[in-house]
Amino acid sequence: MSGLLSKALLANIGKQAPPRTEVVTRRDIRKYAIATGQRDPSFLAGDRAPPLYHVALFWDVVPLEELTPDGVSIDKLLPKFPLERAMAGGLNIEYHRDIVPGDVLIANRTLTDIYEKQGRQGPLIFYEIIMEVSTEDGEKVLTEKTTRILR
Repeated sequence: MSGLLSKALLANIGKQAPPRTEVVTRRDIRKYAIATGQRDPSFLAGDRAPPLYHVALFWDVVPLEELTPDGVSIDKLLPKFPLERAMAGGLNIEYHRDIVPGDVLIANRTLTDIYEKQGRQGPLIFYEIIMEVSTEDGEKVLTEKTTRILR
């Protein structure tokens, strides 16, 4: 192992981003359903959101110069890592109930793990973020675990 993970870097485990609140609208559900080629009439009518609707819902809207090379905003929850080339490592979503128009959703994101492994071409850093989305009344909507790999 190359020992890329310092105690200071590992001290970021457990760090939480400020909660994000977004209002779900029928129009936004319909636009997402059409853009993603959905066929279910309840999605197209905007009665309930298709899977993955939530993914971009909580992204920051930022100027172009604040985007990473892959087109997403810089994640302020993350520390500066010694490796920077990011790859998808996995996405696991557990849905607790449908997202429907009028929902006021609150997303809470936590950096839950940072670890290192040795790859064929050198060291890899993995990090995991859990996002829990609930209604303003505290009803669980979904839990998302994202794993990213840095090389």
